[in-house]
Amino acid sequence: MLPIAIDVMSGDHEPREYVDGALRALSEDPELRALLVGEPRLISAALATLPAAVRERASVVAATQVVTMQEKPREAIRHKKDSSMRVAVDQVHGGQASGCVSAGNTGALTAIAHFVLRTLPGVERAAIISAIPAAHGLTHMLDLGANTKATPEQLRQFAAMGAIVARDVYGVATPRIGLLNIGEEDMKGHEVVQAAHALLTPSGLNYVGFVEGDDIFSGDVDVVVTDGFTGNVALKTMEGVAGLIADRLRREFQVSLFDRLAGLIARPVLRRAAAGLDPRRYNGACMVGLTGIVVKSHGRADGIAFARAIGTAALAVRRGLTSHIAQALHAQGAAN
Repeated sequence: MLPIAIDVMSGDHEPREYVDGALRALSEDPELRALLVGEPRLISAALATLPAAVRERASVVAATQVVTMQEKPREAIRHKKDSSMRVAVDQVHGGQASGCVSAGNTGALTAIAHFVLRTLPGVERAAIISAIPAAHGLTHMLDLGANTKATPEQLRQFAAMGAIVARDVYGVATPRIGLLNIGEEDMKGHEVVQAAHALLTPSGLNYVGFVEGDDIFSGDVDVVVTDGFTGNVALKTMEGVAGLIADRLRREFQVSLFDRLAGLIARPVLRRAAAGLDPRRYNGACMVGLTGIVVKSHGRADGIAFARAIGTAALAVRRGLTSHIAQALHAQGAAN
């Protein structure tokens, strides 16, 4: 496997956090090789602390600019050609890397990835997909922010690509696909979801129809399809609710001596539950539909979460995600 190009400069944290995440990923995966893109002195100083066996699997790629979280996508393309984000994507395009990871500006990363890598034949827009903990294990949801609007045909394409990710990367034999709506009844929803529903019903995919927000976690569906605006709002709402519940539990177990004792007794169970729902375990969303692997990490990811995003990119490369999507879409096009 070619190295993964890792943008260690972009995001809400200081670069050191992302460098630490990259070094953690290298330590956890003995087969991983990495191109660390950014400020050479900062990266080289961090690499010097690693054992030689780990250090030799990492190289430094210099970049003189950084795309800020406030940067407009068009400006990032025009004026930040030597940014760590752009250079990381360029490594994939040039064949020096098998995939790239960035925690930076979602809009800029989406624009740069489309501009440099382009989409696969037959794909109108790439979509961001991520795994979300659910009753049966995981639900794969897309789009999570690459496209604020989506046409019915694009939603159909998202469904097809989501099914491929669930099947070929995560081993779900026949992924059940649901289209996110305000109700399960056929007459509900605006004209875009109604038209997408009409396209998906005869598509040959294992389409189960409209699903509601609570179905994301129910275990009754494996892939949930929506536009990037709705998907991103849903994702951030999930993160907020998880944080609220964790904070409320901590406070409630501190109210009295009895509550503190109850908390001590319940601690092993609470830790297992928290570990299973920890957002850091699910960090790293693939941008599917491109000619190369691009993974978006949460901008506020710490080193542990960023390492997980790098692991997601490595898994996508090892499972041949891009070629699987290209072959499946070609076969579907031939069948139609």
